Amino acid sequence: MPTMDYQGSSLPFASIGRSILSIRRDQVHTVHAGRHHDPAALDLDLEALQKRVADLFLDLSSSDDDLLSLAWVRKLLDGFLVCQEEFRGILFGCSQGRRVNLSRPPLDRLLSDYFDRAVKALDVCNAVRDGIDQLRRWRRHLEIALAALSGGGRTLGEGQLRRARKALTELAILMIDEKEAGGGSVLTLRNRSFGRAGKEPPHHRRAGSGGAAVSSSGHHRSLSWSVSRSWSAARQLQAIGNNLTPPRGNEVTATNGLAVPVFTMSSVLFFVMWALVAAIPCQDRGLQTHFWVPRNFSWAASITSLHDRIFEESKRKERKSSCGMLKEIHHMEKCIRHLTELLDPVDFPWTEGKETELRQGVEELAEVCNTMKDGLEQLERQVREVFLRTVRSRTEGLDCLSKSHHPE
Repeated sequence: MPTMDYQGSSLPFASIGRSILSIRRDQVHTVHAGRHHDPAALDLDLEALQKRVADLFLDLSSSDDDLLSLAWVRKLLDGFLVCQEEFRGILFGCSQGRRVNLSRPPLDRLLSDYFDRAVKALDVCNAVRDGIDQLRRWRRHLEIALAALSGGGRTLGEGQLRRARKALTELAILMIDEKEAGGGSVLTLRNRSFGRAGKEPPHHRRAGSGGAAVSSSGHHRSLSWSVSRSWSAARQLQAIGNNLTPPRGNEVTATNGLAVPVFTMSSVLFFVMWALVAAIPCQDRGLQTHFWVPRNFSWAASITSLHDRIFEESKRKERKSSCGMLKEIHHMEKCIRHLTELLDPVDFPWTEGKETELRQGVEELAEVCNTMKDGLEQLERQVREVFLRTVRSRTEGLDCLSKSHHPE
């Protein structure tokens, strides 16, 4: 979807849904319109954002969905989008009438740093979308194997079994290549993006406190419209988390408390991008990033716990060599190994026990295939929505800064 033509959400969400975001957008433009000059309104909205973030990560920590499963990742993105709307509403209210000067130091620097992180997050979204497309291609190999092993109700012959083994072996090789290449063997060949092809609009090239244009030079400055061959997910995460420090007391006072929500959303953005890279095959994946939040934040304990759990899981032997920590990828790998062992070699006649084991393996593989078919479609829609909404929020935020610099 062309970024500049985007006027709102047109895609459904898996759980929370578009309706909640639509309601929140209406609140941004109606509630704030009547509270611009209410001194207590800002404090209430700041507290509401902290509670929203705390509830999100507490829910994710205690969720019935397995950590880094498709359902869990979709819930994370749903919650992030709602928090982003809360933050957008705060900035909108401040710029429209609360008389908080967004361009006054140190708030201007904090906001510029946040918008710079948002630009870097767009590249992660592009890489993740490519990773989702990679998973789709892997699923097609599963479908070939399932079609061969289903037999159409007929007794399986040697030719069908060999065809299934060939599809599974080719898929296993693809996944091994992906692990060894760190995600760069296939993903970098496409260079697609959610955004519009061609040159980037001038006002989207603004980034960072210095207002420098984002260029394609360097490993993590790829204009967000595509992921270059030298791009690195690990370095990109380090760039997003660079200098992400909690606000000091004087910064909180000097910014009318706005330093707190800026740090909150920067931390949430960082964690969401880190979790996506952990789950989905990406070019040069790496999770060795520093993440720390002071305990005085209501959401600190839950988000830190999730970060530690994911990182510890990544160090497990069966996860360490994986091309992605998504639960469904791990399940897929187990199914491939099990069925490949059963089909290698293809010996006839089979014992009744081996036929039963094969049938159970096929059922398990079919379950994985169906889960990925539905889940990947929804996940791509949400990642696309995160991309578009991040672009929109950044553009609006830069406009707010510009108006603060040049009041009417």
